Amino acid sequence: MIGIVFKGAGAIVSTVVVAALASVTGNAIFSHKAPEKPGYVIATADTAAATTEQAAPKTLPELLASADAAAGQAVFKKCAACHDASSGGPNKVGPNLYGVVGRPVASHEGFAYSDGMKAHAGTVPAWTFEKLNAYLTDPKKEVPGNKMAFAGLKKDVDRANLLAWLNSQSASPQPLP
Repeated sequence: MIGIVFKGAGAIVSTVVVAALASVTGNAIFSHKAPEKPGYVIATADTAAATTEQAAPKTLPELLASADAAAGQAVFKKCAACHDASSGGPNKVGPNLYGVVGRPVASHEGFAYSDGMKAHAGTVPAWTFEKLNAYLTDPKKEVPGNKMAFAGLKKDVDRANLLAWLNSQSASPQPLP
C-alpha cells in the first residue's frame, strides 16, 4: 500500500516538474513584448476629428498636378481587357480611348454605344477631366444603363494617374485644369 502512495506522489511531483520546465523553456523561447502602438485605433470623437483634419481630400486639379502618367499606364492594365488606347487602335468590348479627354461623349466611330451612354451624351457634351473622373469613380451611378461592367476606381490617386496617362494618349493633349 505504501508503495502505491509513493508511486502516486512521485507521478504528481514528476508532472509538476515537467510542467514547470515546459513553462520556463517556453517563456525563454517565445518572449512576449507589447507592441509600441496598437494594431488599430478605436475611433473616438478626438481621433475622428484628427483623422479628418489630416486626410483632407485633394481637389482634382491638385491630384492632376501631381499625377504620374507612368503609374496611370499601370492602372490602365485594369482597362486593357476591354479598351485600347493606341492611335488607330481597335474598338474592343469598349471603345478605343485614344484622345478620349476632350472628345465628345459617345462619339468614337464604329462603336455601338448603349442607350444610357447616348443619353449621357445629350447632357454632357465632352469628356472633361471632371466628367471622366466622376465616371471612373462609379460608372453605373454616373451613367445608368451603360454597358461597362466595371465597378470603378475608388482611389483618387489611381484615377488622377489614369487621367494623366489617358490625356497623354492623344495627338493634342488637353491642358490640365
